[in-house]
Amino acid sequence: MKIPFELKYTKDHEWVRVEGDTAVVGITDFAQSQLGDIVYLDVTTVGESVEQDSVFGTIEAVKTVSDLFCPVSGEVTEFNGALDDAPETVNRDPYGEGWIIRVAMSDPGQVAGLLSAEEYKALVG
Repeated sequence: MKIPFELKYTKDHEWVRVEGDTAVVGITDFAQSQLGDIVYLDVTTVGESVEQDSVFGTIEAVKTVSDLFCPVSGEVTEFNGALDDAPETVNRDPYGEGWIIRVAMSDPGQVAGLLSAEEYKALVG
């Protein structure tokens, strides 16, 4: 199981990569392995402001649908449109091409309160 040290994590199994004032968000390798084969993502919050820990969309696997929670507050500026045609990319490359949204952070300081790679690793065992 991959847990890149340079990312921040949530207890709900999302990851964050900070690029200036933008947060790139996806789900962790652990999360995608628990979900199984991902078949669809539904993100309808592009252009909307979301609060930290609020639902920004859903992810559907063969056997379940799960909510996706935003790790930081801000405006959802982009959904990874490549996932419309190839949602399985999240299974194959969750930390790279499988990113889900970009958020223009309204409070970049929230990132400091997220889990480090070491803390996330301890959470998932």
